[in-house]
Amino acid sequence: MANETIGNRIAELRAELEEHNYRYYILSQPVISDQEFDLLLKELERLETENPEFFDPNSPTQRVGSDLNKEFKQVRHQYSMLSLSNSYSEEELRDFDQKIRKLTDQSFEYVCELKYDGTSISLQYKNGMLDRAITRGDGTFGDDVTDNVRTIRSIPLKLKGSGYPSEFEIRGEILLPFSVFARINEERAEEGEPPFANVRNAASGTLKSQKSSVVAQRKLDAYFYNLMGDDLPADTHLGNLHAAKEWGFKISPHIEKCSDMDEVLAFIHKWNLQRFELPVATDGIVIKVNSLKLQQYLGTTAKSPRWAIAYKYKAEQAATILKSVTYQVGRTGAVTPVANLEPVQLAGTTVKRATLHNADIIKNLDLHLGDTVFVEKGGEIIPKIVGVDQASRHPMAQAVEFIKYCPECGSQLIRKEGEAAFYCPNEDGCPPQIKGKMEHFISRRAMNIDGLGSETIDLLYNEGLARNIADLYDLQKEQISRLERLGDKSADRILKSLSESRNVPFERVLFALGIRFVGETVAKILAHRLITIENLESASIEELTAIDEIGGRIAESIRLYFSNPQHIQLIERLKEKGLQMKLDEASIANRSQKLEGLTIIISGSFEKNSRDDLKKMIEQNGGKNVSSISKNTSYLLAGSNIGPSKLEKAVKLAIPIISEDDFLKMIG
Repeated sequence: MANETIGNRIAELRAELEEHNYRYYILSQPVISDQEFDLLLKELERLETENPEFFDPNSPTQRVGSDLNKEFKQVRHQYSMLSLSNSYSEEELRDFDQKIRKLTDQSFEYVCELKYDGTSISLQYKNGMLDRAITRGDGTFGDDVTDNVRTIRSIPLKLKGSGYPSEFEIRGEILLPFSVFARINEERAEEGEPPFANVRNAASGTLKSQKSSVVAQRKLDAYFYNLMGDDLPADTHLGNLHAAKEWGFKISPHIEKCSDMDEVLAFIHKWNLQRFELPVATDGIVIKVNSLKLQQYLGTTAKSPRWAIAYKYKAEQAATILKSVTYQVGRTGAVTPVANLEPVQLAGTTVKRATLHNADIIKNLDLHLGDTVFVEKGGEIIPKIVGVDQASRHPMAQAVEFIKYCPECGSQLIRKEGEAAFYCPNEDGCPPQIKGKMEHFISRRAMNIDGLGSETIDLLYNEGLARNIADLYDLQKEQISRLERLGDKSADRILKSLSESRNVPFERVLFALGIRFVGETVAKILAHRLITIENLESASIEELTAIDEIGGRIAESIRLYFSNPQHIQLIERLKEKGLQMKLDEASIANRSQKLEGLTIIISGSFEKNSRDDLKKMIEQNGGKNVSSISKNTSYLLAGSNIGPSKLEKAVKLAIPIISEDDFLKMIG
């Protein structure tokens, strides 16, 4: 390659990798696989090594990536948080082994661990107590996410046993179990939010939430894999992990000591299939030298240790033909493109369809009908198209263009600023939106109507018996019993359940209405703060955003919902049918205005009440919960093990600090 051509290729690779770094770490919206990224990075490393005149300290090869977020306080790592070198073949692993053997003549062992697919975290402990939690960031500085990490139940706030150093650091991976991931995406779909693409994005996005209450609800998990500091209990990596387990840390049970590279490869081959049986995502194996002395002797490069390497499993991928693209309309009106494929075997299942997420994905892939596409099912739950074989494209192939009109009702689609999805605005006249709202209304967490399901809703809609949720309460036994697959018993059960749903509390009725962005938690907050549906109907955006955890987007959605005369008429009909449209008397009786105008932040552990109970007491007495301290905070309600950063900021801003007993006296 001519020198100028090499320089152009290096510049091109740097720009491309920086863009992918930004999409991965900041937007959590990667458009290429990890393996594709690593191949580009290795090409750049090779070109820079062979052509040192093009060295640049700001090259992507000189950094470990960054997920720093300006909304969090940045903290310097005591020990640099480097990334691992990646390998994809047995040959690369044997090269790694030979490099170590050339540097030392002593015998050594390896430790093999599963490489969990989540987001990295570093925890600092002092005198057996969690002091600080820091994300990887750029390897030198990370974001302080201590308050969020304190909500993760599998992370010890206070250590068990004895023998731990007075100060040490432990590193691990925060992740989201598949079962929780599925539930969260289900809830996001119900609330009109786009689903997370994969468990890694979900874990990362959750950890960076500005509300620790959201983190607590998501039920993150964590596994730990490295102990750092002075006076460690053992001189081997594995010995320290065993000690950490005794102190209360969650250590993977699937760790093995290997005497040589043959045993390492046997471990890798074993988990290539078994990893799919795990409840969490893994994308490879990490191989480490067991001896800490040898680790120290081997040292590190600018961005990775010489004593460890990651073997990345190739994501399950297959090539097939894109036959067509169809579009699904959800209950919130969001339009999702779906690729229809020639059936292909992938990860033990036959794949006929793959999600395309949104118009931007289609554009980035440059999809054409009849393309040979590559479908992947790695850490993802839903198959997705990750690439196109453009070389095999027919010259007359038609480009896939996102539709402009709703495929169900013909309404022109809209795309709101800052959102990826296109929406059908005809929410009260678009069949899948109408049926979707009814299915949401009868769901278990909403009105819990027994005997009704999506197929029955479809039948009721097609027969003209129910065109909105209020129509369900006008159904007669003979109308239901004559429907296909139903009869008198089914009709009786449905009518009984509809009758009993009149006792469902107001907060669940509010959730069941299906107002965009009003999920279970938001519905509960609104119900307990505003008491009646009438108060919610008349609340201004300013009044709504003054309520804790109600942001501008939620407030605007509520105002838009109640500005529609059809929705007001629908609610009046539901009132006439006897549904609960105000908070029950017992909840109202427990309310007071003793804390009116006060904003209170809670931190630490409490003896007499849980944090959730204390938050309810604040709301019931007219106060407002806040998740971060500012000059407008009225009190810091402090328990034991309070976060030092919160305490420091409260003292600096002269915020009064009260105990649990002080608070209970305030509310009588």
